[in-house]
Amino acid sequence: MSECVFQRYRHHVLAVVRELLPDVAEETLARVELTPTRDPAHGDMATNAALLLAKAARRKPADIAADLVSALQKVEGIAAVAAAGPGFVNITLQPAVLRAVLPVVLTVGEAYGQSTAGKGVRVNVEYVSANPTGPMHVGHCRGAVVGDALANLMAKAGFDVTKEFYINDAGNQVKALAWAAYWRYLQVLGTRMTQDDFSALAPGGLQYQGEYLIPVGEALAAEFGNKLAEVDVDGAPLPAPAATWLETVRGFAVTHMLSAIKEDLAALGVHHDVFSSEADVLARGVTDTAIDQLAKADLLYNGVLEPPKGKLPEDWEEREQLLFRSTSFGDDVDRPLRKSDGTNTYFANDIGYHMDKVARGAQVMIDVWGADHGGYVKRMKAAVKALTGDTVPLEVLLCQIVHILRDGQPVKMSKRAGTFVTLRDLIDEVGRDAVRFTMLTRKSDAQMEFDLDLVVAQQRDNPVFYVQYAHARCRSVLRSAAEEGAYGAVDNAVLATATLDSLTSDAEMALVRRLAEWPRMVEAAAFAREPHRIAFYLAELAGDFHALWNRGRDDASLRFLQAGAVEATRARLALVAATAAVIRSGLAVMGVDPVEEMR
Repeated sequence: MSECVFQRYRHHVLAVVRELLPDVAEETLARVELTPTRDPAHGDMATNAALLLAKAARRKPADIAADLVSALQKVEGIAAVAAAGPGFVNITLQPAVLRAVLPVVLTVGEAYGQSTAGKGVRVNVEYVSANPTGPMHVGHCRGAVVGDALANLMAKAGFDVTKEFYINDAGNQVKALAWAAYWRYLQVLGTRMTQDDFSALAPGGLQYQGEYLIPVGEALAAEFGNKLAEVDVDGAPLPAPAATWLETVRGFAVTHMLSAIKEDLAALGVHHDVFSSEADVLARGVTDTAIDQLAKADLLYNGVLEPPKGKLPEDWEEREQLLFRSTSFGDDVDRPLRKSDGTNTYFANDIGYHMDKVARGAQVMIDVWGADHGGYVKRMKAAVKALTGDTVPLEVLLCQIVHILRDGQPVKMSKRAGTFVTLRDLIDEVGRDAVRFTMLTRKSDAQMEFDLDLVVAQQRDNPVFYVQYAHARCRSVLRSAAEEGAYGAVDNAVLATATLDSLTSDAEMALVRRLAEWPRMVEAAAFAREPHRIAFYLAELAGDFHALWNRGRDDASLRFLQAGAVEATRARLALVAATAAVIRSGLAVMGVDPVEEMR
């Protein structure tokens, strides 16, 4: 844990407000913010207190701001205070207060920015949760990175985080996978049957035809020989009745595909704490228990849904179903839990799964879904609200699709046909770090183009390179200082004792201010559930460092290593080392490794 300068002076602001306006409720005070100013000329930080409290205090914002200015001028460490605009108050700190951040960073290293703001609240972050019917493709990649980075971020902010993957292994899609794997098994055995003839036997046809299932067929043949097949009069393999092999092949194929998925995720640097099985949730009766609980609360009824809006599907028919009163909890329409044949809907199974997460101790649930599941959000939130009495919130982050470009042209993919771009293809081409960083350069619900050419380009508009280059430059400066041997030891513990008064230039102080923002950034991004903010912050931090580097090219007095000026050099080395530590701290949240040098 490390102290946040913004939190320290926010406490000073709140103390002044409580003295000036003793009747203002604590809930209102909790919304008082202290944020970095957009322009350093206006100060180091600004508060919205006067604007926020004006209504409750029945006073003009400008009058409250004037009182705040008068009181805050007396606070130790504040150099200047000024009212601005309709009621903001800008605060300028004494340079020594900002410079004091450097020894803190150097003492705690990458732990700088950790906090207890999350108060140990148990958060379950579920992400990826792909059907185990094929390899991971780029469509899964964004959610995997966003979910993993969010979990890392919230852990750094003091939440007790569980990373979870939900295996959809109980629906028709895994049955279709079993049929497709069985076809590959028959092919390995040397069947004379055509694919079209076999497809005519499979319910819904042969849905998964990608070559990635060939190894599954080979593994089935190695494990079972010809025991799962029958033979014709000439001894050639033929399909056996599905009842004799379907469950065996289904379980075998799911296990094989899940193993491949875990390998792909590991290549991306994603490791889940828990893998939950839909089939297991059903087998333990959790879904039935959840439905019974809703029934006892009089939240279920038998009814007929209105036909879908727009063009009526050919297979739609009026039929009575078991419906959940989800409109009582903010949904647009009531939702079916059981089909007319008595089997559960996907929604019912998902209700059971979320109830299971609550039973395992989740106090907050965060699901990371693809944008195509946007229409599913209201009903799922309604169900969780009904089951928990609105005591366990469900939050959903939607990730828009990623368009992969090569030479400016889109790279198409199709999972069922097996011609998609796999996650492993992407990692092999541009590297894990480039994939993870790039996926976090836009807010998750914004459209994204992943330019294969740009992410490997060593140029400023490539944020991956720009941030990594800043860290490599930091490390280069420190290596050079150590090799010269004229400035003493350059490890963090020793540099933390350096005298910092010589750090006075605008470029140096801009970098110091940016470092001081890191703990606040961690908390703000965690509570907003926006890990992309970390990528933005690192890009800005890198920009500040590169600007200082470039200033040293033009002005020799600003160069990091100054022969004959040992104390000034050590101060700059402390600044460089602290910058490297914060970059590493941010990259760790993103799941990206820092580089020591660029080649």
